Amino acid sequence: MKKKGKKGRLLTIFFVLILAGIYYYVTLPAINIHSSGFWTFILAVMVLALFFYGAKNVRTVEEVKSSKILKIGISAVVLVGVIFAVGSLLSSPVVNAKKYRKLIEPDNGNFAEDIQQIKYDQIPLLDKESAMLLGNRKMGSMVDMVSQFEVSDLYSQINYKGRPVRVTPLVYASPIKWLTNMKEGIPAYITIDMATQKTELVKLKEGIRYSEAEYFNRYIYRHLRFRYPTYIFDQLSFEIDDEGIPYWICPVKKFNIGLFGGQTIGRVVLCNAVTGECKDYKIEDCPAWVDRAYPAELLVELYNYHGTLINGFLNSVLGQKGCLQTTDGYNYLAMDDDVWVYTGVTSVSGDRSNVGFVLMNQRTSETKYYEIPGAEEHSAMASAEGQVQNLGYKATFPLLLNISGEPTYFLALKDNAGLVKKYAMVNIQQYQNVSIGNTVQECEKKYRKMIKGSSAAAEESEAKKATGVISRMAQGVIDGNTHYYLVLENYNDLIFDVPLIDFLGIVKYDVGDRITISYSENEPACTVLAVEGDAGSAEGIVETEETEAVEPEEGA
Repeated sequence: MKKKGKKGRLLTIFFVLILAGIYYYVTLPAINIHSSGFWTFILAVMVLALFFYGAKNVRTVEEVKSSKILKIGISAVVLVGVIFAVGSLLSSPVVNAKKYRKLIEPDNGNFAEDIQQIKYDQIPLLDKESAMLLGNRKMGSMVDMVSQFEVSDLYSQINYKGRPVRVTPLVYASPIKWLTNMKEGIPAYITIDMATQKTELVKLKEGIRYSEAEYFNRYIYRHLRFRYPTYIFDQLSFEIDDEGIPYWICPVKKFNIGLFGGQTIGRVVLCNAVTGECKDYKIEDCPAWVDRAYPAELLVELYNYHGTLINGFLNSVLGQKGCLQTTDGYNYLAMDDDVWVYTGVTSVSGDRSNVGFVLMNQRTSETKYYEIPGAEEHSAMASAEGQVQNLGYKATFPLLLNISGEPTYFLALKDNAGLVKKYAMVNIQQYQNVSIGNTVQECEKKYRKMIKGSSAAAEESEAKKATGVISRMAQGVIDGNTHYYLVLENYNDLIFDVPLIDFLGIVKYDVGDRITISYSENEPACTVLAVEGDAGSAEGIVETEETEAVEPEEGA
């Protein structure tokens, strides 16, 4: 009986190990106490072992109560569950609000300096959905591949050779197609230039053998798990280096608060998609060509911790004094050979305006905050859609641009088929100012004219007038342009700046002439908007740059 009992226990252990191995091979938990999947794996193995032991050795309730092994096993399961629960609580923002808020520290940015005006051919005109349409259309034209492969839905946004590009691999069309093509691997990937809409299928000399479309040991997550059993990987992205070689960018999670809290990225593994060769880097040593080490969702989450936990966790739930959060959506901006995540910042009260916006670097997590109040993105989208409501076009989530120093939303307007038909520019601070164009150039031309006109109208509405005799007059040169500086009797505390390039007729005026000046108050000299009065023996009006001439009045 003892031999049978011993043999039964050995068989139980054997079956448990076999099932645990299968579970591990399928679910791929990291062997790391910071991984919730690891704790789930431990609990599953313990429960499985207790089940098999109880099924073979225990028949009645009394035997369960008297079995020391079951008591120890159940106690161990409860203990592991308690550790997991307590660890989760102690790792949460409930008790670590200050630590969570410091996970990311935004710097105040200068919009005009940081976000330079970009050329037309560098503006990403498409969103992911439009890129997917182009990718599928390109694949449909490849007769030799379309029956065997499909296009992956990844479409990673990267900055490739200074261009905004989305790149995505092909995948096997079915398990049968995988079986017949696995030896050669996936033969190509697709690139889509987001500015020119040029779509290219790039064929490889050697096929991609490690991807999300593979099975068994060439499945990319399993390949990584066996190479790095303790690493907890975040979302993988598909990128190409400067030579066009495909890589999987594999960010490794780092937990900074307790067992499971305060996630950032501590390392990044680059896996050659063709050979499976891996290189492991600290996040600060990540190669410059890599664009996405930090997933966009993680960056948004980190900024929301910073904005909502400003006065503690309870305030973020109840009073919400001073709490800010990102808006619902984000887009990408290519700057300095990096990809930055853009999103607006608004109050948690859910109003339809932004207090500013943030840019977050996907490689380094550097974050810049810009305090520019204005319309929330969805309000701008609705404003643009209102201009073409008769056509039923829908706006994409905006892209942030610098147009003539003005923070501007740029949107594409798509029809029901998902095709881009028109473009729109919406002023962030005055979202009722919308320009629509069939091309980007046409749209920008209308927009520049519109903001120039509204700026001139605003100056006119704020203009003041001063009438008097010129008591002093001096001349100076600023940036190569001549300016006349006037002082009028009874206005000795004001200096009027008259640019010669805008008011050519000012040369006919001298000390002693009577003049009327429309101006806006600025320091150190008032900005002159219009001039009229007596120039010598003639009374006339000095026109602006449009005519640049002196017109004498009748009877002068």
